[in-house]
Amino acid sequence: MKAIIFENYGAPEKVLKIGEVEIPIPKDNEVLIKIYATAINDYDWNLVSGKPLLYRMMFGLLKPKKNIPGIEFSGVIERIGGVVDELKIGDAVFGDISEFGFGTFAEYICVNEKSVVKKTKELSFEEATTVPHAFALALQALKDIGQIKKNQKILINGGGGGVGLFAVQIAKVYGCHVTGVDSSEKLELMKSVGFDTVIDYKITNFTQENVAYDLVLDCKTNQSVFAYKRVLKDKGNYVTIGGQLTKLFSVVLWGKIISLFSAKQFQLVGLQQNKELDYFMELFKQKKIKSIIDGPYLFEDIPRLIQYFGKGKHKGKIVIKMNVDSPMD
Repeated sequence: MKAIIFENYGAPEKVLKIGEVEIPIPKDNEVLIKIYATAINDYDWNLVSGKPLLYRMMFGLLKPKKNIPGIEFSGVIERIGGVVDELKIGDAVFGDISEFGFGTFAEYICVNEKSVVKKTKELSFEEATTVPHAFALALQALKDIGQIKKNQKILINGGGGGVGLFAVQIAKVYGCHVTGVDSSEKLELMKSVGFDTVIDYKITNFTQENVAYDLVLDCKTNQSVFAYKRVLKDKGNYVTIGGQLTKLFSVVLWGKIISLFSAKQFQLVGLQQNKELDYFMELFKQKKIKSIIDGPYLFEDIPRLIQYFGKGKHKGKIVIKMNVDSPMD
């Protein structure tokens, strides 16, 4: 089968190649998926580039332990392991495999059955692959950690990416007023998806404005914890999903101290993979949420697209359609 492979860390367009590897055989608790679509995430950029260097403690100090990137997929089950009983051959499925590793930039993958969710027929394969990682982050950040409530005032920093565009749609289900921060190229799309107010970060630093929010969802974490503290209401919540490591450490450390002396809360999302994806499918059927796709692109474009992701140019989720015809649902 074809796969995107690499042996050394570096610039994606230099180290990633299309190669041939054996089709894997599922273990007892695994299923073999024929992949119809996949998507690019921050994990892929970090894995391939080997940056920040701290990530190499997980990925491999000198060389990557896993040489096929990719954590999201949609496709069809072709084989099942001996103890798998809730899935069957022919099921259309999707999921996030980051709990178990990488490998979705390939024509086939064996995944643990816990990484697999059955896809509703109304959801295309390209739409489905945008959902498991980004939607789960957005929902857990807003609902589980941020304790979102009706009619709150919310700001999303990095609102034009995959998580941000799902998060605004979730927030609108709660009737919230949502402000989004990103580059000027993304602002029109953001308004069309549901943001009430948009801010070009190159022109306006939202932490310097005289506006306070009930909840801040940070997809960038590129400012100091004290700057974020200024824009939180007295009982406001700040939730980050990731970003610059030095800023993340500052939020974790100083955020706890600030929370000891005020009602303002600073928290980091620890993702629970594939949680509540049935809720997404309910909202999708009710036309209350949609996937925002940058693409779909070709399999051969993946090295270029990881670089494109790393530069933060993408609008929504970068989707790759495999070179196969999707089956009828």
